[in-house]
Amino acid sequence: MNPSTAAIGPDPRAFKRFADFYPFYLTEHSNRTCRRLHFVGSTLGLVCLALMVTTGQPWYLLAGLLVGYAFAWVGHFGFEKNRPASFKRPLYSFMGDWVMYKDIWTGKIRF
Repeated sequence: MNPSTAAIGPDPRAFKRFADFYPFYLTEHSNRTCRRLHFVGSTLGLVCLALMVTTGQPWYLLAGLLVGYAFAWVGHFGFEKNRPASFKRPLYSFMGDWVMYKDIWTGKIRF
């Protein structure tokens, strides 16, 4: 590995299994404020999903995605100072959001 690659870190596209990707995902969320913003955005996304189910209004799904990603991206660009892994590995990043959300709820990761 050349020095410039080592400073940047692994390419998220290189991971073949989510189990290998998730530890990398957590390193991209080491800033506590970033994690908190993810948590708030995910919670609001779930509220929007519940509103969609209860009201039958599909636009709540779009609102949930927008609010969830808005909070996450503020966390990354404003506090973590990195680019979200979702730009290169969207499915694994989406899965990582929810695993981290569960890990915060269960106390495995500090809020």
